[in-house]
Amino acid sequence: MLDIKYIRENPDLIKKGISSKNINPSLVDEFLAIDTNWRSVTKNVEDLRSDQKKAGEARDITKAKLLKDEIKALEGTLKELDEKRNAILRQIPNLPLSSVPIGKDETDNIVLREVGKKKVAFPIPKDYLSLGEELNIINIERASKVSGSRFGYLIGDAALLEFALVQLAFQTLGDEKKIKNIIRNKKLMVDSTPFIPVVPPVLIKSEMMAAMGYMDRSGEEIYSIQDDLYLVGTSEQSIGPMHAGETFAEIELPRRYVSFSSCFRREAGSYGKDTKGILRVHQFDKVEMFSITTPDKSEVEHQLLLAIEEHLMQLLKLPYHVLNICTGDLGDPAASKFDIEAWMPGQKNGLGEYRETHSTSNTTDFQSRRLNIKYRKEGADSDQGAEYVHMLNGTVFAIGRMLIAIIENYQNNNGKILVPKVLQKYLGKKVIKSLEH
Repeated sequence: MLDIKYIRENPDLIKKGISSKNINPSLVDEFLAIDTNWRSVTKNVEDLRSDQKKAGEARDITKAKLLKDEIKALEGTLKELDEKRNAILRQIPNLPLSSVPIGKDETDNIVLREVGKKKVAFPIPKDYLSLGEELNIINIERASKVSGSRFGYLIGDAALLEFALVQLAFQTLGDEKKIKNIIRNKKLMVDSTPFIPVVPPVLIKSEMMAAMGYMDRSGEEIYSIQDDLYLVGTSEQSIGPMHAGETFAEIELPRRYVSFSSCFRREAGSYGKDTKGILRVHQFDKVEMFSITTPDKSEVEHQLLLAIEEHLMQLLKLPYHVLNICTGDLGDPAASKFDIEAWMPGQKNGLGEYRETHSTSNTTDFQSRRLNIKYRKEGADSDQGAEYVHMLNGTVFAIGRMLIAIIENYQNNNGKILVPKVLQKYLGKKVIKSLEH
């Protein structure tokens, strides 16, 4: 959430920022009206408590009792106003950074660069599902029988390819030398601290999901179960709350994690889109980066997460382009966001198109305020210098989509799939052939 004091002092700036995210700026006026009333009632309560104390000291029992009753009534009003104020505050999204392009929707996203050569060795490349079914490494028909639509089985080499990607990710992000080389190549002024591996819970409490900022306007995407628990749609939703209520020493930052988990999404807003196959499914596995850093380092940290994503795409020799996401296409928590879309030659009946495989977002202090995660500046004593950290996230591999990109880009005209060189040591083979039914 945003800093209340900042909203009070900069209402026009807040209105401009949220308007660029297609959010009604009248939210700011609603908030300020209730906040003004809340502040007035708060002052009245404080004044009455002061009078109550004086009446007690003067042994004026009758007056003290009357004041107590009046305070109790106002406290009820204060609680009601505070609840209304917080409800509106949670509807106000994070403000976009100045580097974010202004735009209404995804059509206004800006392509920053294209990397890699689009190469196909034959006239009409097949789509991944045709290839996967022919080789019997992807099966959606049996998944539909067992689980319904938007599910799939990864079988044989497809399953092994998933864990090859996971091993590549964890070995790269856990190696300080490799992180240092990425930093050097991009000339980034950032620490080379490696990422700590994590396998997080995939069920989290409702207050933790809300604190991460995913329930105010996109709750329909989230699966809930009994006992007030929610299934994560991305592992950042359980990594961020790990440190709820904690304060880091400045020397402990940046704190970086790389996590692997299954993720679950209703895909409620994608009716009719990608209904067949494994591109847009209810359950998928993902390797995710999560970083906690100081406010002055968050923008360069964001560049590091993007650099790591690009490094891995280049290791896999997959063509891609990078998008700077415009204001109208940013989610509530994000202050800035980059997407990577891989070239998938089998899409659109062999004409090919770019499809999203990665995103990385800087949420600044939007999530850390809700989670009350701070850091203490070096040299400050225990009660001073505590500020909110900045939190960032980035996809390493969304497994299903990476499999699609690999299958379509590495198919050959013999109906087989070549294994990317960087993954061959994990699979122990160079070619994926047909698996017997």
